[in-house]
Amino acid sequence: MTIRYRTAVVDGLDVFYREAGDPSAPTLVLLHGFPTSSVAYHELITELADEFHLIAPDYPGFGHSSAPAADEFTYTFDRLTDVVDALLDSLGLRSYALYVHDYGAPVGFRLALRHPERIAGIVTQNGNAYEEGLTPFWEPFKKIWADPSADVAPLLGLLTPEATRWQYAHGVSDLSLVNPDKAALDQARLDRPGNHEIQLALFRDYGTNPGLYPLWQEYLREQRPPLLAVWGRNDEIFGPDGARAFARDLPDARIHLLDAGHFPLETRGRQIAGLVRDFLRTLSDRP
Repeated sequence: MTIRYRTAVVDGLDVFYREAGDPSAPTLVLLHGFPTSSVAYHELITELADEFHLIAPDYPGFGHSSAPAADEFTYTFDRLTDVVDALLDSLGLRSYALYVHDYGAPVGFRLALRHPERIAGIVTQNGNAYEEGLTPFWEPFKKIWADPSADVAPLLGLLTPEATRWQYAHGVSDLSLVNPDKAALDQARLDRPGNHEIQLALFRDYGTNPGLYPLWQEYLREQRPPLLAVWGRNDEIFGPDGARAFARDLPDARIHLLDAGHFPLETRGRQIAGLVRDFLRTLSDRP
């Protein structure tokens, strides 16, 4: 299926997004994580575009979207959500399902709180909303969240080529399935002048997200959106207990723990595409 590569101007920023499928079909909005961009969803889009309408934006500071300096744009998850929200409004989208991974979860759940009536369902791929999902990986971050003046040196290591490759490789039983081009592309974008400052600003602001978990969980209980979790059970960033926890608020949640790491699409893409297709079909059957 044809993917179109588009750019919209949102609040003076160029916001890049991938679009495929019939716009009259049910829409799935795919929200990427760190350190990648909408390219993470390229293969999934091609799998699903025969039946669904897909939109995958790049946040400011990521991918092909504008990346103003950290002292020229407020890099917070609230602001990233503002931009995505404005983009979806400009496209006239009033009903859509969300697919969230990593950073996509705080953006997606903020969207859900703003527009609960628009959310047809949620697919979470290692997109966390529970304290149980936070592994020891987050301990250095918690020091920065508690004291913004604390030394950021431990976090700078997450911007290195080794750390980027690790995100793709850890928890993977067959490394021959991992396309090294993805990590290389992510790293090239991380290494752009000024981008480290952008990422550090978001590392600091990520501390706002756990405080919102109770609101996100209340949204799940009250609105009861259909939810599918396709989660790499070997993820050392967001552990499998984060997936299981969704069942506490949504007993009907479909939870699949896959033999994969933080980027399960890279090694279980066809399986995930089938699960997502089946899930989206059930949404069209709802009254």
